[in-house]
Amino acid sequence: MNRPRPGIRTRIRIHPRTPIHARTATALTALLLAALTAALLPAVRQQDYVTDPAGLTWRYAAAWALFAAAVYALRRVPGRYVVPLVLAGSVAVAAAGLAGPPLTSTDSFRYAWDGRVQAAGISPYDHAPADPALRGLRDAWLFPRGAAACAGPDRVGVEPGGCTRINRPAVHTIYPPVAEGYFAVVHTLSPPGVRHKALQTGGALLAVGVTGALLLIQRRRRADPRTAVYWAWCPAVAVEAVNNAHVDVLAVLLSVAALGVVVRRRAAGGALFGLAIAAKMLPAVLLPGALAGVRRWRDAAALLLPTAAVVGLVYLPYVLASRSSVLGYLGGYAEEEGYGDPGAGGRYALLRLALPDSWAVPAVALGMLAAVGRVWWRGDPERPWSGALLVTGCAFLLLTPGYSWYALLLVALVALDGRAEWLGVAVAGAAAYVSSRALGDQTVAVAYGLAGAAVLAGWAVRRRVAAREGEGSRPGPRGGRQPMWNESP
Repeated sequence: MNRPRPGIRTRIRIHPRTPIHARTATALTALLLAALTAALLPAVRQQDYVTDPAGLTWRYAAAWALFAAAVYALRRVPGRYVVPLVLAGSVAVAAAGLAGPPLTSTDSFRYAWDGRVQAAGISPYDHAPADPALRGLRDAWLFPRGAAACAGPDRVGVEPGGCTRINRPAVHTIYPPVAEGYFAVVHTLSPPGVRHKALQTGGALLAVGVTGALLLIQRRRRADPRTAVYWAWCPAVAVEAVNNAHVDVLAVLLSVAALGVVVRRRAAGGALFGLAIAAKMLPAVLLPGALAGVRRWRDAAALLLPTAAVVGLVYLPYVLASRSSVLGYLGGYAEEEGYGDPGAGGRYALLRLALPDSWAVPAVALGMLAAVGRVWWRGDPERPWSGALLVTGCAFLLLTPGYSWYALLLVALVALDGRAEWLGVAVAGAAAYVSSRALGDQTVAVAYGLAGAAVLAGWAVRRRVAAREGEGSRPGPRGGRQPMWNESP
């Protein structure tokens, strides 16, 4: 070992704990996150949504562009700063959604009404909001009176001189029992006069809770926590989970918990799936992913029986307390949205580009069977969210739903799996719901078509990268490993 000679000064270079480029990346990410939050504020406060959907489309586009830039910048942030940034951004994005009243959906008014009805000891499945039997529960917020108060675009007349903010006031509720229980809890815990803020605050807490669950799952797997940012900073979370306060975020939290648990505890995961399905029916599409690689009936039953049992148990109290069907308007809603009529409502938009309308429903059935079969036969049981993402994403591309909040579940699956190309489906849902009002019905097919193309491009790139890595790891002539393309031989 060479030692410095006496009397000779040596220069000791002290390296900073965080390299300059890493600090720059962290600062840039924080700046982009602040810009994203600032862009979301006017997007959730635009009051002329009905008359200016094009303006809202541009605001959404700006928010999604900043989101993409912030996610890209996060890639170079040092690991010890990632989790704090993800959590801080999740809180900031959720808080932005609280900046205004529900903008593009009136569903939360039905939630508030169902909670109020249950607090009065009445089953939410027994009466429609317009039923005169519930007139004593009405107030000026949900049931305004007078020509001026009823002039808004989201008002529906229920009687002479009176209207309501609740959509479809003449039909019974369609929400499952876990969702109804959530509405009752929010109503009970809310101070008087809080109105829409109670459900929005509940949505914000649940959205941040999903971020925490994603980070916990990734930590347990020793996976990169950066993928959680696909949910935590997503503009759809601020708009749909918080501002519009859609109950889908509760189903997402339960679904993420189920996917995280089912890998090691199948029965517990099945019970959580049952709660998720009883909050919103959509999480039922996750079950094929949870059954990936299952070959024995006993293993399948260990998941499916607890799922069915929990759904039955949470429905039972409402069945006993209700005089009407607990399915409410569910069948009418499916018909209204055009799932039974391929020529209505923009459903099956991609299939109808190539197939006669009468073939759309059989084509959806075949496509879903192919996706489920592929996941069941070749899916990874250690990554149930990967198969669930494929099945859920295929369902969106085949059905082309027109409601953007449905994609919240898909966004959470992307955050677990990491295949960001599927986020295009969430963008397509927003375009179908908002932009089609300004650009026409063809927007649905164009938006979902571009989303499908992005998914195929992502698949092709990943296959090519995997092939290159496979070539780089093949044994050489002497049994050693051949160098990768970016390694020195």
